[in-house]
Amino acid sequence: MDLTAVRDIVDGRSAEPWRPGDAWLAGGTVLFGEPQPGLRRLRDLATRGWRPLTVTEAGVEVAATCTVAELLAFAETPDAPWPSGRRLIAGCCRAFSSSFKVWNTATVGGNLCAALPAGPMVSMAVALRGECRVRDLDGRERSVPAAEFVTGAGRTVLRPGELLRSVRLPAAALAERGTVRRVSTRPWGRSAALVTGMYDAAAERLTFAVTAATTRPVVVSLGASPGRGPSAAGLRRALDDALTPDVVFEDAHGRADWRRHLAGHLAEEVRQELTEER
Repeated sequence: MDLTAVRDIVDGRSAEPWRPGDAWLAGGTVLFGEPQPGLRRLRDLATRGWRPLTVTEAGVEVAATCTVAELLAFAETPDAPWPSGRRLIAGCCRAFSSSFKVWNTATVGGNLCAALPAGPMVSMAVALRGECRVRDLDGRERSVPAAEFVTGAGRTVLRPGELLRSVRLPAAALAERGTVRRVSTRPWGRSAALVTGMYDAAAERLTFAVTAATTRPVVVSLGASPGRGPSAAGLRRALDDALTPDVVFEDAHGRADWRRHLAGHLAEEVRQELTEER
């Protein structure tokens, strides 16, 4: 897609004031994927030279400009730490409805900031209790939980001129057992519903995150008595309360009632898998 309205591309390190029609450019797969009539100037983040991934004992920091291919390569590295967390990361990476060309261009931050209901990097960041580092043009930073970063279809907490610097995935979450379930209407198609589950053994809690079927991430956390997981009925009640009509997504790829049903079905599969493995 040619962005015929764009008149300038500037260095992403520039401190020039933000003005209407500006947009941050990372991989560009969303910007160049459909018409953007309101854009006048792109601010290129590639010039910042951020390291894609930083792995420490505290966890993993994923730069906003890290590509999906780079993140998947880390997730599939033999003998790397946190095998369960890396499997969940790999599952979310493979939920992209795209070719290898897009995987090598699309960025983690771009997927989060696009805030598409089917954005699998949103699912990954929420499941692993990520913290989003948000930065303004003056270098001031604030931290936003990944579960609160996306506020609706195509909407985030970002203010004009702010950018997503990185997502921090804590070691504690990466070490938990997790799993992911996804449904689409065709192979490699856009997700109609995606559910992740994480089991915190210390707290005896299962946490489910529903995306794709919803306009924003919906998180449900259920406790249980020692040695027993939450019941199927308890999970259904919690999802019924959380998946209200205003949050369930509907478009040409699926009706709201169908997506709601899928979310419940996938969540039950997640519950069974994580409770059986205990």
